[in-house]
Amino acid sequence: TQPANESLKPQRVHFQSRNFHNILHWQPGRACLGNNSVYFVQYKIRVEKKQRWGQESVCPEGDTKCLMIKVLLKLNASCKHGHKLEHTTTCSSYPSSAIKELRFLSFSVSRYGERQWKNKENCWGIQEFFCDLTNETSDIWEPYYGRVRTTLAGIHSGWTMTQRFTPWWETKIDPPVMSITQVNESLLVNLHAPNLPYRDQKGGNVSMEYYELVYRVFVINNSLEKERKVYEGAHRLVEIKVLSPHSGYCVVAEIYQPMLDRKSQRSRERCVASP
Repeated sequence: TQPANESLKPQRVHFQSRNFHNILHWQPGRACLGNNSVYFVQYKIRVEKKQRWGQESVCPEGDTKCLMIKVLLKLNASCKHGHKLEHTTTCSSYPSSAIKELRFLSFSVSRYGERQWKNKENCWGIQEFFCDLTNETSDIWEPYYGRVRTTLAGIHSGWTMTQRFTPWWETKIDPPVMSITQVNESLLVNLHAPNLPYRDQKGGNVSMEYYELVYRVFVINNSLEKERKVYEGAHRLVEIKVLSPHSGYCVVAEIYQPMLDRKSQRSRERCVASP
């Protein structure tokens, strides 16, 4: 049989990230059958030494930031020379904010060490199976770790640690919120990206559009059961023209993030009937 503290250890400790809202989740240990267990959460960031890297640099194994910089440098070089990007139609959808990120990132990509574990005060002695670490993991390019331990009837478990978590690589993007207005034989599609968990200087929400997203809009002709892409670009207001009369249409949209080469799930279908 296992020692009591081993059977108390939290299981499946991992981060889940949506739109850079970073939540640590876990499951109770095998011996924690009731509701009397309490949990303690700590986190730490991996510190990195400042060093310049370039497109031809050899990245240390597992150094995700270095690999991302090489991708960005390659994209930037392709656009400067007028080359067509592999995953986008033109360089116009390549985000200019990447250049701002490069100025910062190219100076800090080499491993250096780890800071000490810090207590998450709001998750110290809790009974929930999750802990919001969004504020503690707000530098989205940096790698983080979380860990959890349990106490039950005065017995403390050991710590269970996550794998390395880098928000930029692992966050999932929600689909756009979409509204449709029918105008004669056209549809006006209004798209809104999800919000980031940050506030601007005036206290307002910051949209995921900070990273210059690409929207993709698809129309499904219900009678023909055919789908076609009618738009790909950065505009949030899209007009879909020339609908056939007396037909039913459904519209769906998704977000594509060129810097990550990652897309969201599709939005819910919004359906209309043309007059």
